[in-house]
Amino acid sequence: IATLELIGRGGPFPYDRDGSVFQNREQRLPAMPRGYYREYTVQTPGSRDRGARRIVSGGDPPVVYYYTDDHYRTFRRVEVPP
Repeated sequence: IATLELIGRGGPFPYDRDGSVFQNREQRLPAMPRGYYREYTVQTPGSRDRGARRIVSGGDPPVVYYYTDDHYRTFRRVEVPP
């Protein structure tokens, strides 16, 4: 929830890579033009680095959100109230 709130506010984000383009190389999300998806870190308790949890948003402003807890192997769509 904290990461979704930061995305909604436009930051500031705790990690330099937050907001970077997510390439969707494995094509596990619907095909969209390059730059459509952005990735954000979800803090992992006990992890000394960024960990494996991310939210990937789509659109500018974001209109769709996906969560992965296994570093992009699987995704679940997240509904975010307007």
